[in-house]
Amino acid sequence: MSQAVAALIALLDLERIGENSFRGACAPAVRKRVFGGQIIAQALVAASRTVEAREPHSLHCYFLLPGDPSIPITYEVERLRDGASFATRRCEAIQHGRTIFTLTASFQAEEPGLDHALPMPDAPDPETLMTRAQMSQAFAHMMPSAMQRYFTIEGPIDVRPVDLGRYYAKADRAPLPAHQNIWMRANGPLPDDPAIHRAVLAYLSDMTLLDTALVKHQRSVFDEDIQAASLDHALWFHRPFRADDWLLYAQQSPTAVGGRGLARGGLYSRDGQLVASVMQEGLLRLRTDKPAR
Repeated sequence: MSQAVAALIALLDLERIGENSFRGACAPAVRKRVFGGQIIAQALVAASRTVEAREPHSLHCYFLLPGDPSIPITYEVERLRDGASFATRRCEAIQHGRTIFTLTASFQAEEPGLDHALPMPDAPDPETLMTRAQMSQAFAHMMPSAMQRYFTIEGPIDVRPVDLGRYYAKADRAPLPAHQNIWMRANGPLPDDPAIHRAVLAYLSDMTLLDTALVKHQRSVFDEDIQAASLDHALWFHRPFRADDWLLYAQQSPTAVGGRGLARGGLYSRDGQLVASVMQEGLLRLRTDKPAR
């Protein structure tokens, strides 16, 4: 197991400090705020630990304040409902005495039902695509410094974009369509516990998604004159999966307007099964105090 994956698993192993209260550590942050995917994953873990015999099928989140990476986060879970088939939980993430994030999650007992899904888009095999290290070497002279740091740091998630063209200057090209496909998986084997795989998928579901709203404009969240932040996040689990096997994150942006961008994505297992769906709206503000790329 890689050191980065071991660190992620440790982040997801929350300390129980009360019947409905948990404490989670924060990973060292490249930026001055906690990565949103970490908070989503930890809040899901906290809510899940108050539910028996049911698995999460949906969660809806709001990011209220930036997280402080220098101190732990307290998660307080409220048991809203325990029905015959479904259970509902609300979870608040708290730092400095203030709520920085809220999650509402629904859990369901397993049952049979109708089955269909949109097909997975065509994409090359992940093994044929560049690794993060190869990308940083090939495109270092074209990337903003923040993007260079991102691709050179070993993270817990292996990320392999299908279209590398969107990461370098495209002034002589027509605007790109507002979508992108990216293969992702944990950067090493995970334990067999399905709860860990769900938490890791929740973690990676916040990666690259909002950036999709900038593809059409030939921009990136790494550009210095772009102020980007997640505002809300919704995730639905559909079918069993392993987060240490390749998942194709097929992402689209239906609209961007008023300083906000909307993005949605489907996560497909390598055999073409739609295992999860995601939607997110985020702040995408052009900063006048920073130079354009």
